[in-house]
Amino acid sequence: MGASLSNGSATGGPGLGDIPESCVACVFLYLTPPEICNLARLNRAFRGAASSDAVWASKLPPNYKNLLDLMPPERYQNLSKKDIFSLLSRSVTFDDGNKASWLDRITGRVCVSISAKAMAITGIEDRRYWNWVPTEESRFHVVAYLQQIWWFEVDGVVKFPFPADIYTLSFRIHLGRFSKRLGRRVCNFEHTHGWDIKPVRFELSTSDGQQASSECCLDEIEQDDVNGNHKRGCWIEYKVGEFVVNESDPATEVRFSMKQIDCTHSKGGLCVDSVSIIPSYLKDHRRKGVLK
Repeated sequence: MGASLSNGSATGGPGLGDIPESCVACVFLYLTPPEICNLARLNRAFRGAASSDAVWASKLPPNYKNLLDLMPPERYQNLSKKDIFSLLSRSVTFDDGNKASWLDRITGRVCVSISAKAMAITGIEDRRYWNWVPTEESRFHVVAYLQQIWWFEVDGVVKFPFPADIYTLSFRIHLGRFSKRLGRRVCNFEHTHGWDIKPVRFELSTSDGQQASSECCLDEIEQDDVNGNHKRGCWIEYKVGEFVVNESDPATEVRFSMKQIDCTHSKGGLCVDSVSIIPSYLKDHRRKGVLK
């Protein structure tokens, strides 16, 4: 049956190659970009439909032109909708390369990340407290490492034309300093202390009045005898909260912070990488294993 569909039956009946390109394009409207690209290999009609602007326009966010404005015009002029989707699916940096946006390759939803370099960090200029550590484990190739401090505060803001959606904001944090030794990843917890005494407070607020907050101890008080402290040595995303965007115009301004300003004890041995703002749909479905 598969052979007859692709090549026509023994009596010369119709096959996949005889389906009109316009019909294939209508089917592609209901498929994901990876599925469309896979089917484009079948024959000329599928390949033609997979290049249709009408198909790819349906995969782009409604305000994709605002995202293109983050780049020089010569990068996207005269591109097809398929090529625009491909371009926006890669990381597009802005604000001196310290912020980035991209489209999820399956859903076309917009994601944003903000580097620690774009945040206001108390004491960041003093190398007794903080250091910048280059690494390939960060989208921005650098993270802020805290050796020791009493007043811990990280603040940031981003103004961005988020399409209508529900978004989750999270801080990406790592307990301990990591490096490579003889090709292996190793972690040093020499300076890691103070995160099990009081919780860190996370907050966010938006330009239209939405607010969210959460609290969490970054270090575990009780350790597993077999696995040790499971938060140490791993990148953890700490959810701050959610906010809703109803309109992409005007752009939404989001302010966020992470604080532990109880000066009764010092804390240290922590890496701050970035803040991510991801559609909650993607967060939930990836947690459930629906999206890969």
